[in-house]
Amino acid sequence: MNADTEKRMKTDPNHTLELPLKHSLTPMYVLSLIITCVVAAVSVISLLHRTTIYPTNELLRAFLPNDIAMLFIGVPMLLVSMWLTRRRKLLGLLFWPGALFFVFYTYFVYFFAMPHSRVFLVYLSLVTMSGYGLIGLVGAIDGIDIQQRLASRVPERFSGGVLAGFGLFFFARVVIAIIKATADGIPVPATELALHITDFVAAPAWVVGGILLWRRTAFGYVAGLGLLFQASMLFIGLIIVFIVQPFLTGAPFSVIDVVVVFIMGLICFIPMILFIRGVVQRGAE
Repeated sequence: MNADTEKRMKTDPNHTLELPLKHSLTPMYVLSLIITCVVAAVSVISLLHRTTIYPTNELLRAFLPNDIAMLFIGVPMLLVSMWLTRRRKLLGLLFWPGALFFVFYTYFVYFFAMPHSRVFLVYLSLVTMSGYGLIGLVGAIDGIDIQQRLASRVPERFSGGVLAGFGLFFFARVVIAIIKATADGIPVPATELALHITDFVAAPAWVVGGILLWRRTAFGYVAGLGLLFQASMLFIGLIIVFIVQPFLTGAPFSVIDVVVVFIMGLICFIPMILFIRGVVQRGAE
């Protein structure tokens, strides 16, 4: 935190309402609104033209229910994050990278699983826009200021440990699955392989973010809540997929799968709630 910032905090009791930013977020608002509109449009179009967008049963079962999840999870995540940020809420600013990472993760799977077509270019554009948006948004946040506000007010060790353990688990799961499939000589279905590739790419982000939060670095505080938010919403989205899948595709409903995913989701959901409480307490918000 620089000297000017410290001076303002001493003379202006409302300074905590100012967001810790290095420059304007206007480009990020525009880009995120475009992403939101594209996600909503492609999800609705996929629901209306399901057999055209998903030419095989495998793709239909894997992605059609996920389009519902994107409408009820992905789109609100972006809109709520931007709305809270617009109202100068620190929670919104910390949620926003997680919402963009959620879009990046989701359509990274689509990108590798879907056949090349016009819609494929839309998935590519969503991956690209959300990736650049994520980098630009994180770069606009003053990490030192965030660190000053949240140090010892959020569960750094608990949250960081959960994120790092979560990432290591999924990374190991992918490696074991690929090794087993290679040893058995069994080809991995396209949708499953796409998910493995996505987890292979995303898992290091959870691990690195968790370690940096554990070590109480500035970037750890910037990324920590967003990563917990993204991971928690992934599990909620998966539960939605399991619930709507039987109605959309005729797939059998498994109560056991829902319970297992819910329990796993709590692993991320609990530290996220504690992190949120730390942000809003003691004037950090």
